[in-house]
Amino acid sequence: MNKNKTTESGKCPVMHGGATASSMTNMKWWPKALNLDILHQHDHKTNPMGADFNYRETVKDLDITALNKDLHALMTDSQDWWPADWGHYGGLMIRMTWHSAGTYRIADGRGGAATGNQRFAPINSWPDNVNLDKARRLLWPIKKKYGNKLSWADLIAYAGTIAYESMGLKTFGFAFGREDIWQPEKDTYWGSEKDWLAPSGSAGSRYSGERNLENPLAAVMMGLIYVNPEGVDGKPDPLKTAHDIRITFERMAMNDEETVALTAGGHTVGKCHGNGDADLLGKEPEAADIAEQGMGWNNNTKRSIGRDTVTSGIEGTWTTHPTQWDNGYFSMLLKHDWQLKKSPAGAWQWQPVNIKEEDKPVDVEDPSIRSMPIMTDADMAMKMDPAYREISERFANDAEYFSEVFARAWFKLTHRDMGPKVRYIGPDVPQEDLIWQDPVPVGMTGYDVQAVKEKITASGLSISEMVATAWDSARTYRDSDKRGGANGARIRLAPQKDWQGNEPKRLNKVLTTLEGIANDSGVSIADIIVLAGNVGIEQSAKAAGFDIDVPFSPGRGDATDEMTDADAFDVLEPLHDAYRNWLKDDYSVSAEELMLDRSQLMGLTAHEMTVLIGGMRVLGTNQNDTKHGVFTDREGVLSNDYFVNLTDMNYTWQPSADNLYEVRERKSNKVKWTATRVDLIFGSNSILRAYSEVYAQDDNQEKFVLDFVAAWTKVMNADRFDLA
Repeated sequence: MNKNKTTESGKCPVMHGGATASSMTNMKWWPKALNLDILHQHDHKTNPMGADFNYRETVKDLDITALNKDLHALMTDSQDWWPADWGHYGGLMIRMTWHSAGTYRIADGRGGAATGNQRFAPINSWPDNVNLDKARRLLWPIKKKYGNKLSWADLIAYAGTIAYESMGLKTFGFAFGREDIWQPEKDTYWGSEKDWLAPSGSAGSRYSGERNLENPLAAVMMGLIYVNPEGVDGKPDPLKTAHDIRITFERMAMNDEETVALTAGGHTVGKCHGNGDADLLGKEPEAADIAEQGMGWNNNTKRSIGRDTVTSGIEGTWTTHPTQWDNGYFSMLLKHDWQLKKSPAGAWQWQPVNIKEEDKPVDVEDPSIRSMPIMTDADMAMKMDPAYREISERFANDAEYFSEVFARAWFKLTHRDMGPKVRYIGPDVPQEDLIWQDPVPVGMTGYDVQAVKEKITASGLSISEMVATAWDSARTYRDSDKRGGANGARIRLAPQKDWQGNEPKRLNKVLTTLEGIANDSGVSIADIIVLAGNVGIEQSAKAAGFDIDVPFSPGRGDATDEMTDADAFDVLEPLHDAYRNWLKDDYSVSAEELMLDRSQLMGLTAHEMTVLIGGMRVLGTNQNDTKHGVFTDREGVLSNDYFVNLTDMNYTWQPSADNLYEVRERKSNKVKWTATRVDLIFGSNSILRAYSEVYAQDDNQEKFVLDFVAAWTKVMNADRFDLA
């Protein structure tokens, strides 16, 4: 072979053995294979800071006063390469913060501002985020100055808050403590559309029936944060847009009043940019030429900055004074009639029919020129929808009340995914406990744990009852937004006490017993629930020949009904639990995919997931006491029997019904056990089988017990942020 032979393109070939492009992965041949990578993202190998770096400790040394001063100065330090509108970057910084925090959705807690993920694909290249790369570049000198003491995630969230302050808003507060990720998130599902901004009914549409938006999605289109500002599928109709807004903001955990306040407050300052030809914009950051150095949407044929900027395609401001916090939005919206017009970039927008010259905003570069204000279809929804209109008029008549509601809603928007207040850092953390923070009182720590364990042991509760109840209490935790978990013992409150997945009859029996012990001992029921689970595991391990103490950290508190927004906990209801081998219904998503999603939300790795499944099975903790996957003749003993029998070639696996299989002896064809898909997957998936084989080995019985205990303790303590 001639090594110097050129390719058809005329370039010399080179040895290329690495799968260096995302399209080159081997797994493309099996697109339905489980994406176990979501359990191992953000590995220490991606983090340049090293194992000893602790941002949440480092940020405590941040000079917040100096940072605040620098950010205020930045707002009016206009740069020639990207000049500030009216000499103030406030609108741009607010949009950046908003679009970072606004990706949050309550259904699975994913998205939000807590990780700085706006720096990475796909979010950095969404059509709705055009030119936000410029905002982050403007912030780079500040990030560079404060270095490791200030994460990008905190800075992105803080910049918008300070922007509002600089424009006259009295903000509600701010908390630091968000930790950066270092590569794109792999776990978040943003929709299955094949194209950006694909209208309803397109391939992979997120809508079904009468405009039913797919859960857990909140945005109405691929590439948008919220709704289409031009109207549903780009067709203006404020009442139809109002429908989309209500669903979208509900899925962000916002009520109608917060929705109106956020919409109005976001549009009180800044402007839309559409004074040009959108077709002249270059590629988004992730697709742009290497010479663009990570920036996108650049127009290299015309000026394309200042008044000639093209971002959303809509052109204009909402208020007369777009660098001032005031009540001008409602004055503009409610006191004028509006008509549809097209922007210079060809986007639909609303324009006042009659307006005084002095009520028009001035040009971003030349104060001698006045421009026509605008409203989007989303703004018109605030006027046309009856409920939104009533709230808008209330705000219009009480500017102080509007400012207060907005400040609180903005704080909620930018902090919703940070978890409880104990995780907040900094001098501006509000003292008030807010119900959406899921507050939990501090519990007792200095009690005799061993004495309480003895009372639990003498209670007569079975191993499966104790372990299942502790698991059910803790399994609601999701690392995405730090909600749920065992702390607070909300499993005894509505709505959790009535969830089908919690087996209310069994739960009530166990809680009655454990609450008696808690009252006698002066200890929180939250601690008792977890401790009882530990007692059950210790008993089962002893039966397997291993004398162990399951780690326990006292100090959980008991939440009350008054501390609990019951409606907000509905989204945490388990509809499936592979660990207890249960599905509430027959779902379009496979049981093993549901298991993977829940395990990722719980912060578990693949081998932790594996060992927990195997241990829970032999402990007999299945929902409703089914025997699916209980591959042991020693139920209640913490043995590795599940894996031994799973990998034993003396058995065959045969389907018997939907999601049910029979495990038969190969020679006699006699049914030995039954199983579900989430049992089969640990033998069929090559990666999971490799883990299963580890735990099936004769020399790894003790390793199995120790690994199970470690994974169990991780789940029980997942929400113990006070221990960090």
